[in-house]
Amino acid sequence: MRKQILTLLLLVFSGVQVLHAQSFLENSSVNGSFQTDAQYYMLDKGIDITDLNGKSFGINGFGKVSYTNGNFSAGMRFEAFVPELNGFRKELNGLGIANFYATYDNGFLGVTVGDIYDQFGSGLVFRTYEEWSLGMDNALRGVRTIIRPAQGVTLKGVYGRQRFYWAPYNERDFSNDDYRGIVRGVDAEWDLNQSISSMNNSDFKMTLGGSFVSKKQSDQSMFYNIPENVGAAAGRINLGYGRVAFSTEYAYKINDPSAINNFIYKEGRALLSSLSYSQKGLGVVLQVKRTDNMSFKSMYTGKQNDLDINFIPPINYTHTHSLPSMYTYSTQPNGEMAAQFQVNYTIPKGTVLGGKYGTKLAFNYSQVNDIVRDSVKFGNEMGLNQPGTLGYTSKFFAVSDHRFFRDINFEIDKKINKDWHVTAQYINLFYDMETIEGHSGAPDVKANIAFLDVSYKINKRQSLRFELQGLWENKVHKGYEYEESEKKDYQKRGDWVAGLVEYTITPHWSFSLGDKWNYGNPVPEFRDHYFTGSVSYLHDATRVMLSAGRQSEGVVCVGGVCRTVPASSGVSLTVSTSF
Repeated sequence: MRKQILTLLLLVFSGVQVLHAQSFLENSSVNGSFQTDAQYYMLDKGIDITDLNGKSFGINGFGKVSYTNGNFSAGMRFEAFVPELNGFRKELNGLGIANFYATYDNGFLGVTVGDIYDQFGSGLVFRTYEEWSLGMDNALRGVRTIIRPAQGVTLKGVYGRQRFYWAPYNERDFSNDDYRGIVRGVDAEWDLNQSISSMNNSDFKMTLGGSFVSKKQSDQSMFYNIPENVGAAAGRINLGYGRVAFSTEYAYKINDPSAINNFIYKEGRALLSSLSYSQKGLGVVLQVKRTDNMSFKSMYTGKQNDLDINFIPPINYTHTHSLPSMYTYSTQPNGEMAAQFQVNYTIPKGTVLGGKYGTKLAFNYSQVNDIVRDSVKFGNEMGLNQPGTLGYTSKFFAVSDHRFFRDINFEIDKKINKDWHVTAQYINLFYDMETIEGHSGAPDVKANIAFLDVSYKINKRQSLRFELQGLWENKVHKGYEYEESEKKDYQKRGDWVAGLVEYTITPHWSFSLGDKWNYGNPVPEFRDHYFTGSVSYLHDATRVMLSAGRQSEGVVCVGGVCRTVPASSGVSLTVSTSF
């Protein structure tokens, strides 16, 4: 009898579990994406590649899957760098599960355990994110809690340790400089229009927010007294009325000596403000940013784009064509004063200049200067940025004459008829290569750049696109005198011309041929052609692209974070899909 009862209970229990499992599957969704970038490297004496350093092949790949069922979600990402592509950090070499998480959120309470990507405000004191194209991932492995105690009020708390390539999280290897600190942070945001019923439908919008983040890291320095707890706080406000919007955020960080700031004990400050106006056919944006000693890492010996706790948003124009993007600005966390002014205007349809489809015009001016630094006393002397001292003083709105970057550009975007579309842009550029790329002694880049992008629709399924680009340096040209030791700093200098033809057969095929020619390089042996050709096939959400040719040396930047790309020659394959 007992066996029969036990058997019956087991059958009932199993049936309940089956029903739960069926419900678990029926109400759930699974999605993900996969990508593989592979390149075979070849010797190419034409662009001075005479040694592959034992590396003829590189591959970067990832696959991520996420599961959602009601209030619950979970996911993971597998990565493989076997070995990593040229230009990526060698510490990425390896493979394994790089990211996983589980989240429960019922609207009032949300809890995430595992790897966390989040941002407080604009990121001045906290932002974790990943950028596959740069090999950048500063995920916080730990726990995040979100509470929404009232309509329009959101409270967050995070705690954990950041990813450092493939280094384990539960150990600290002092001998290899792997002693990441613990990151702790809280954030509060109040949307008054959601909280106050009388403001629900008001034209006046207002949101307030504040953050506090700290890192706790062991002091292992033999030379300096490193603070083991470093705190940073920020406050923000977003206002809007009708067509006008204003936002600003101010951040403050206590003394945080590190390898980035030459181990000085000065506090850090940052301000980011934006004012905009928009109406149909017109948009105007003015942005201002000041940063002073705001590098914030969870390991004070870190020097490159790893273990950043915060993020300094760039406010300069983002170019996508090859020659304009050759000199992309990289944010300087030790200090910069930046401003950007953008105007977008559409000439109305039916006018002489607007034509049948209207004409889009855009003007952008962005400039970044250094901040003013004044010497401080140490011992019986005065010094600037000396390690172990306060470093310097700086008046908050003082702008240095040292200019890092300036970009003035004007763009016309015009659909001429149902078959022809033309985009043209002119750029006047100033670029401090010595500061931005670290080429000591390299002269500033002063260049004029222009491109013409023309699309022609042959029929419903076929189209052609043409690019013609030119870059002309005002100072560095064929007759410029250079020292033999400076040659490496001139690999991409001088005048360039580039062209590309792309033929597309919708919805599957695309073919392209292009060339960049550094015809005006001051070093004769660097006046090279960089031929490229590619074919790609698209089926639903799967894309396969095979390309071959040369890649010029340069800097790849995404959102103000950059990595150096060495010159290369070979064949590459990219496969990506999502579901």
